[in-house]
Amino acid sequence: MKVILIDDEPLARLIVTEYLQAYPQIEIVAECNDGFEGLKAIQQHQPDLIFLDIQMPKITGFEMLELIEQPPAVIFTTAYDEYAIKAFEAHAVDYLLKPFSKERFDKAVQKYLEQQNNIAEKTSSTQLLETASHSPAQSQRVVVKIGSKIKIIPVQDIFYLEAADDFVKIFTAEGSFLKNKTMSFFEQTLDVQHFVRTHRSYIINVQQVTRIDINEKDSHIALLKMGAKIPVSRNGYAKLKTVLGL
Repeated sequence: MKVILIDDEPLARLIVTEYLQAYPQIEIVAECNDGFEGLKAIQQHQPDLIFLDIQMPKITGFEMLELIEQPPAVIFTTAYDEYAIKAFEAHAVDYLLKPFSKERFDKAVQKYLEQQNNIAEKTSSTQLLETASHSPAQSQRVVVKIGSKIKIIPVQDIFYLEAADDFVKIFTAEGSFLKNKTMSFFEQTLDVQHFVRTHRSYIINVQQVTRIDINEKDSHIALLKMGAKIPVSRNGYAKLKTVLGL
């Protein structure tokens, strides 16, 4: 059974390593200092389980998970606020709030061992991502994967978003980027005072709007600073007027 430890604190990884010595069936195949290293290690080793910190340099543990098509089972090892993590515990295998005891660690591992043959549990990581991505920290930036590279897009740099089949296309000054999420996800995640879903296929940054023109009956066109013309439905127009104070 392959396991990867992903935590920027060497002492935290050492403690997990010591506790895992009681489980000969579990092999630690990699230790990583941050999410970038963790992503590479997961792609290389295809682990069954990862012990993952949330708050790390570069990208968070949640953002790293978003970039993996089929995330492994996850046990969080984190100092993240206990009340915030309650929102995620139903979808992760378990979470260990630092500092944790050997008894608490064993409980988490036993929970995983009991679940590993349960097919239903394989959906937990996907559910976890949807829940975790709604945390406040995740609403400030979008992380996308471009080939073997990772790009972090601050939300204020986004001009608009457009539905593209199973993806969402994110437009910025640097070009467009695809994210494997839904428009509904972004509508719920992005700050409603700055981003408005004007149409079923479009969400715009209201700071980009220079003019709103009538298009056809009950519909409008929003002109953005960067030149794009975005359709605005009747419902979208009402929401846009509210945010713009019109």
